[in-house]
Amino acid sequence: MSDSVLKTSANIKSPEFEKNARRIVNLLTKIKNEEEQIFQGGGAKAIESQHKKGRLTARERITKLIDPGTQLFELATYAAFEMYEEWGGAPCAGALTGLAKVCGRTFMIIANDATVKAGAFFPMTAKKVIRAQYIAIENRIPTIYLVDSAGVFLPLQEDVFPDTDDFGRVFRNNAVMSAMGIPQITAIMGMCVAGGAYLPVMCDHILMTEGSGLFLAGPALVQAAIGQKTSAEDLGGAKMHAQISGTVDFREPDDNACIARIRALVDKIGAPNASPFSHVKPRDPLYSADDIYGIFSSDPGKQYDMREIIARIADASVFEEYRAEYGETLLCGYARIGGWAVGIVANQKKHVQTLARGSDQKRIEFGGVIYTESAEKAARFILDCNQNRIPLIFLHDVNGFMVGKDAEWSGIIRAGAKMVNAIANSVVPKITVICGGSFGAGNYAMCGKAYDPRFMFAWPTARFAVMSGDAAASTLAEIKLKQLEREGKKVDEKQKKELVESVRATYEHQSDPRYAAARLWVDAIIDPAHTRDALIGALEAASLNPEIREFKTGVLQT
Repeated sequence: MSDSVLKTSANIKSPEFEKNARRIVNLLTKIKNEEEQIFQGGGAKAIESQHKKGRLTARERITKLIDPGTQLFELATYAAFEMYEEWGGAPCAGALTGLAKVCGRTFMIIANDATVKAGAFFPMTAKKVIRAQYIAIENRIPTIYLVDSAGVFLPLQEDVFPDTDDFGRVFRNNAVMSAMGIPQITAIMGMCVAGGAYLPVMCDHILMTEGSGLFLAGPALVQAAIGQKTSAEDLGGAKMHAQISGTVDFREPDDNACIARIRALVDKIGAPNASPFSHVKPRDPLYSADDIYGIFSSDPGKQYDMREIIARIADASVFEEYRAEYGETLLCGYARIGGWAVGIVANQKKHVQTLARGSDQKRIEFGGVIYTESAEKAARFILDCNQNRIPLIFLHDVNGFMVGKDAEWSGIIRAGAKMVNAIANSVVPKITVICGGSFGAGNYAMCGKAYDPRFMFAWPTARFAVMSGDAAASTLAEIKLKQLEREGKKVDEKQKKELVESVRATYEHQSDPRYAAARLWVDAIIDPAHTRDALIGALEAASLNPEIREFKTGVLQT
């Protein structure tokens, strides 16, 4: 048996290593700078206004709420990035979501940012909150809501109100989570009006601070609708709801007291059921995670060994590789990450020499391409992981499936369908990391967003679309040129080049991970060196759900 401990041959002194590292560091610096700007929310004046009301900002509230010395693992930081600019933008979509420890226990935290348009719900705000709720539902994560919102952003109400992934779904999810026994605590720490008023009242515990408001219609709307004049405090203040309507469970004088009460309530919640997944004491990898910067290459023409990445993620750098000599452009194997047993499916970016299917002729298989043999191997491996209750980790750097006569004759479509079927019907947690390219059907086969990963992360080097930028630019430009020719317009070489470059720039922008994160196609853009930490957090969250339904695949193409 081959040694399961992965060896490294990375040359950290090579020019290629330094070039790769420099590129990732530059991308990370850009992202960190953008995140710092996003963290300012509505800006200094809006923060000052919040403080003048005697209220903390959303980030300040979360810092006080979570356990000392711990951090929020923030999700969807880039939500609504470069969107709604005609309305002044909506940093973070006007809401914060993420996982954190409260009294030693993992919670999903959802907090309105009142510095951004008074915490109003833009279309992406609703989708961001709903995504956080679905993560909580899938993983049975108890949830804390810090409410401070003016309700729906009225100029965009038609995109916020009616659909299945819009505002009303938030309250539907409250009810579903309650029925499932997922603890929910809500603190009203500002305005909570109109339809949004249902959110806190559908949770297990309701807290409210002095000066906050909870009503279906504010004083002005009440007067306009029924001619009744009343103050906000009499209509829906904390005292009224504590003494008269009986709607809130705890009335608190300010944010600090409210947060202290939340922690006191969390401290009394019963322990979760035992996890069904194997967990032992974790061991650190043998090699530095910072090496990933230099090992990984985002250049489509360059090769690297994905085992070098796995060696810096897996406990003790141990990887029990499955069918190591077959279908070598996909790596499959068992490992532990943070003590949790996992199955890893990863695209291998090294070209491999093998024998052509059904013959003794040697051939080269290109790294990052899924061939018939690799798809069949992965499908079987995924079935095994489901059979044995082992969560799955997918590491993407995939160009897609192999094409051409040889591939078609080998049954590439049938093999790919088998792999997709296995992933679609998996019942164990799936966690996806897009490291580099994730194109076309390769994205689907490697558990893209359409296949319900519990968490989906992307490196700054990630790119995902139907095809790569160069291929798409050439194809789209050719279509445009033929259209112009049909219209009788002549296009010279300079114009052709400009058209191709214009198409490429647009396509590259749309395949950027920030573009995807803005639309919640990924849950977070992570530092490659922090991949292990992100996976451990995701696995810990997934372990909170003890229920695994029966595994069935239906008809498998054989």
